Amino acid sequence: MENLHSNVMQKAQELLQQYMLRKTNCRLEVLALLLQHNHALAHSDIERQLGDRYDRVTLYRTLHSFEEKGLVHSINDVSGVVKYALCQEACSQHQHHDNHIHFNCTSCGQTFCLNEVNVPAPALPAGYRVQSLHFSARGICRACAAAA
Repeated sequence: MENLHSNVMQKAQELLQQYMLRKTNCRLEVLALLLQHNHALAHSDIERQLGDRYDRVTLYRTLHSFEEKGLVHSINDVSGVVKYALCQEACSQHQHHDNHIHFNCTSCGQTFCLNEVNVPAPALPAGYRVQSLHFSARGICRACAAAA
């Protein structure tokens, strides 16, 4: 278990360096949480798991800086809650390339990035330009289906 935590923290440090973000305890811990979960996390999830070590504003600023740099992307799930997930592709500052489906499980309530399911670019009429696409699917996730 100790080795797993050490590997996650090492990966978090590498990502902060790669995205040219200053290493702070808050950034390391938030990034470690995102690395340890296979689903998106809401601000409240992060706040609950980190306890009272960081105030709400610090956590928002951390997530905002991660999103600006292209390290995470935000997802508006079906309940209206904004969740955050690590970008899997080569996203960069202010330019996200997350054209995949977000899956909302109706059983456990988690939101998953289905990176292997690409969303094709829509054929829009002349004069329209897409800035971002948001595709969501609802149903039962793999873990909940296996448990049923």
